[in-house]
Amino acid sequence: MADDDVQYEFKSVQAIRGTEARSIAKWQKAGWEFVDQNQGTLRTTLNFRRPKPKVPWVLIAVAAGVVLLLAIVGGIASALQGGDDKDPKPTKSPSETTVVASGKPSETPKPEESASDESDADRVLTVKNSKDLAALLAVPDYCNETIGTFAAKYEGRTIEFDGSIASMPNHGDYNTRYDILVSPGDKGPKSVVGPAFKFEDVNVPDLHLTGANIPDSVGTGDLLHVVARVGEYNPDQCLFFLEPVSTEIR
Repeated sequence: MADDDVQYEFKSVQAIRGTEARSIAKWQKAGWEFVDQNQGTLRTTLNFRRPKPKVPWVLIAVAAGVVLLLAIVGGIASALQGGDDKDPKPTKSPSETTVVASGKPSETPKPEESASDESDADRVLTVKNSKDLAALLAVPDYCNETIGTFAAKYEGRTIEFDGSIASMPNHGDYNTRYDILVSPGDKGPKSVVGPAFKFEDVNVPDLHLTGANIPDSVGTGDLLHVVARVGEYNPDQCLFFLEPVSTEIR
């Protein structure tokens, strides 16, 4: 039998089109029940609820009694301490610490160590040769703060990964230009991991399609192998912008 006395608290969350599944999974994991959604042109409003915790009156009474008791004990302790007029004994100042200079120069990075990073500047980053990229593609929240750290560190570098189209709305009033949202992996709009990668204001030729299967069009759910240049990350929108270098239909 349902409990008619249950009271709920409610929450509304804005999610980018194509990321609804991961937003729902995130808040359900935090204990919220998904109620419904209102889909807009670029964003979807997700509505959640969860029961308000019940606090038994007996616990409230006990807590109030404890607070009162502590106040009484504190007052008695203050009164007893107030009767002691003796000045505290002065404490001794700490003795000076003698610092001995070793004369040994601090170690500086060897030229070889920094040179290796510079020689890799043009290397395409993949999950096999970059732990940072592998971790990026597996983040559980597309607003994770580590995404901005990656974007700042590797801006302008080229990355390569398998992904899928999560959403593909028209860009503005254009009929053949799109804002394509790409998620890591094969689940498209149902993806729940990785950043929300975005190809903004592109048409199909801008994707630089390669491989044996070059279609005339692409759509939501299509599986891609992406090679792209790292752009900026917008923390307010939780969007990670990429510039496509080449795209292959998998």
